[in-house]
Amino acid sequence: MGGNGGADGTTAGKRPNEQLSSWFVRSGWSKGELARQVNRRARQMGAHHISTDTSRVRRWLDGEQPREPIPRILSELFSERFGSVVAIEDLGLRAAHQAPSVSGVDLPWAGPQTVALLSEFSRSDLMLARRGFLGSALSLAAGPALIEPMQRWLVPAPAGEPGRPEPALDTRRPGRLSPGELDLLESTTAMFRQWDAQCGGGLRRKAVVGQLHEVTDLLQEPQPAATAQRLFTCAAELAELAGWMSYDVGLQPTAQKYFVLALHAAKEAGDKPLGSYILSSMSRQMIHLGRPDDALELIHLAQYGSRDCATARTQAMLYAMEARAYANMGQPSKCKRAVRMAEDTFADVGLDGEPEPDWIRFFSEAELNGENSHSYRDLAYVAGRSPTYASLAEPVMQRAVQLFEKDTEHQRSYALNLVGMATVHLLKREPEQSAALVEKALVVAKRVRSERVNNRLRKTVDTAARDFHDVAEVVQLTDRLTALLPETAEAV
Repeated sequence: MGGNGGADGTTAGKRPNEQLSSWFVRSGWSKGELARQVNRRARQMGAHHISTDTSRVRRWLDGEQPREPIPRILSELFSERFGSVVAIEDLGLRAAHQAPSVSGVDLPWAGPQTVALLSEFSRSDLMLARRGFLGSALSLAAGPALIEPMQRWLVPAPAGEPGRPEPALDTRRPGRLSPGELDLLESTTAMFRQWDAQCGGGLRRKAVVGQLHEVTDLLQEPQPAATAQRLFTCAAELAELAGWMSYDVGLQPTAQKYFVLALHAAKEAGDKPLGSYILSSMSRQMIHLGRPDDALELIHLAQYGSRDCATARTQAMLYAMEARAYANMGQPSKCKRAVRMAEDTFADVGLDGEPEPDWIRFFSEAELNGENSHSYRDLAYVAGRSPTYASLAEPVMQRAVQLFEKDTEHQRSYALNLVGMATVHLLKREPEQSAALVEKALVVAKRVRSERVNNRLRKTVDTAARDFHDVAEVVQLTDRLTALLPETAEAV
């Protein structure tokens, strides 16, 4: 790669890589553009030794096999470009050998194995992610390979402790954790969640992974059953948050692995509502990756598993995510029904007087409006940039923006909804209004380390420049994007 002659792959007996060439031609990228994207993604992974150029891309197309993490990076870039999972093998490239404990999502549903896998994966993340090797050892699961293992979340545990397929730990001796220390662990998790909402996933990801590893160390010690249950809940929340932060900075295989491990920990804790929340995060990732069918399966699994115990706020969130999946599948009637169910269920929030867990507190009226407006916006794109659905999205999105503007805690959501509103104006062919909203979003994005926000800004500006290149405000916006938006947000 560039000047790193020894850092790339083999050339012996090579033949032109027709599969990679086909994807490359359809992408519309130049060799230089692909090289720049590979370098940017490598820096996000911490693989700073990678320095790709156009000549190296040409050699890949000619049949050279790049070494990891390049195949994984190319898979992610093409998956995002085409809105569906493009596996390494689909690109005519060879995947690195993957250890069963690190790769895959079909894991044993048992306490000791869950703790061991959480410990191993978090340790590997802390030690190796800086050099990019952890992400290169992972692959994204989709379709039946993802859904069928997740369905085992619903399989009842044998008689014994709730949520435990077998005794997970030696609980004969008292643990050394006091109730106050457990309270502190739980409040620290809530604090990390607040930092993520304010600052994006790039600022505190390693701290969350480190805290998760500490909790798994505690779970490997003898603990009373009640303490073990609280620790499993804490581990599930931290693993979900580590997954969410990884997703936010663009580390998709790493994010999915954390989500899967979080679901296992939630089952060990016997916490079905928390499990449904984790499945909703997995669903959101599948929508992002262009797999709405998988997203819908995951949401239905979450709804079925928590229908008798989730709060109204959690159920409303699940309906909103169901609407997003239906929208991306191009099913307007089912999408609208799910939107109405989300709104009706949210109206019941707080009526039962039951306390709610901290992890669902984010789903406010602003978030409800944001999700529902994005469903209508997504319908507009699926329906060929329909102005009808764009008009449905506009007032709901406007309400979300107004509410988030007053919410200093959820700045990333504010930025995302500003960008969403900008895309609605583009659909309505109102480039000046769109440019003004992107300007506001750029200011917020500077405060939020979120590659997801940055990517959406870039895509929105690219769309505006393509469709309205002769509008002065759009031309100025393109220059502002280059000046204000950081080229990359390192995943830390």
